[in-house]
Amino acid sequence: MTHTRFKINEMFETIQGEGVFTGVPAVFVRLQICNVGCAWCDTKQTWTAEPEQQRSFGDIILKQGDDPTWSEVSADDIVVMYNQQGFNAKHIVITGGEPCEYDLTELCKAFEAIGCQCQIETSGTSEVRVTESTWVTVSPKIAMKGKLPVLTSALERANEVKHPVATEKNISQLDELLAQAALRKDVVIALQPISQKPRATELCIETCIERNWRLSVQTHKYLSIA
Repeated sequence: MTHTRFKINEMFETIQGEGVFTGVPAVFVRLQICNVGCAWCDTKQTWTAEPEQQRSFGDIILKQGDDPTWSEVSADDIVVMYNQQGFNAKHIVITGGEPCEYDLTELCKAFEAIGCQCQIETSGTSEVRVTESTWVTVSPKIAMKGKLPVLTSALERANEVKHPVATEKNISQLDELLAQAALRKDVVIALQPISQKPRATELCIETCIERNWRLSVQTHKYLSIA
């Protein structure tokens, strides 16, 4: 059996700051590699995995701040490190980068085996490969630099569609995407203002009230936590 190797940028315990699980204690597993190219991305250090930036997992777990260093590890390595660090949170957020560059099934199974619940945060531009019980948050990235289409299969697997919004055009783009997919009946649709811009926030609030959608606020940025 071939085991997936993951390039990991960082792993830390904090509070989930956005989406359905806002306020829930969580361990974030941030994976390296992303080809989407969002202009406003706040984790551009995860876009590539340069060989000279490879480090030991021990170095990665101690890292402070954003930098492009990474370590190549297995699912078992990640769970062992979770236990060694004495993390309390049972909610695991697998993010990136673009986590769906990898088959995440093995990693989700490894965490579920020790009583954790997994959530992934994906752009929807790669195939979603996770366990059935994994909570899938798709944050559609439309017409980005990488020119990757948002996959209908990703939208149809989503438990939550959390859409970044700057202008009304972004809402129209989301409408077009959703019209093409057979969404889950219980899917949560949330709008998230980009970069806490006042007009974007106002637009999201108005639209959420009108459509009975949910507002996602990046509370971690207001609280100045990771």
